[in-house]
Amino acid sequence: MTDPTSVPLTAFAAVSQGGVIVYPTEAVYGLGCDPDNQQAVERLLAIKQRPVEKGLILIADNYGQLLKYVDDAKIPMDKRTDIFSSWPGAITWVMPAAKSTPRWLTGQFDSIAVRVTSHPTVKRLCQELGKPLVSTSANLSGHDTVTSIAMAKSEFGELAAFYVDEPLGGNTQPSTIKDVMTGKVFRG
Repeated sequence: MTDPTSVPLTAFAAVSQGGVIVYPTEAVYGLGCDPDNQQAVERLLAIKQRPVEKGLILIADNYGQLLKYVDDAKIPMDKRTDIFSSWPGAITWVMPAAKSTPRWLTGQFDSIAVRVTSHPTVKRLCQELGKPLVSTSANLSGHDTVTSIAMAKSEFGELAAFYVDEPLGGNTQPSTIKDVMTGKVFRG
């Protein structure tokens, strides 16, 4: 039997064990963790120095991974074309949250921000986990976004359990954030 302490830590193992990871997204490096692990989310928020009231984004390989967190029945049929034609990609949609979605994800809102990514690294991580990841930019609240692993390591050091040193997706701006019900753009 293998001693688990001798097994090299992977991003999957770090997230599965409640750790916070730094990983590439479409435009910037993100901080992520298991959205179902309250302690992991609280650790991520403490690292980022972000208040829980602001809510978080979930990033997934496919829409099916998000159904646990979204109240799909409340999304009008005429809005679905906008959503699904923008995915996979760098559009984050604010959708009605399922009643069971924890406040450590939604913050003060009755909605949840979600995205189906086209980034191959994130898709692979979400496939391995079988669920979405929390996705917030890898920077302290109010600081510049992190655009390299070296910057991330300088900013977070040992606070992150694992650094996924793979390339960013090539976008120059973080994802656009839109409200699915109203079309309001929160970040363009």
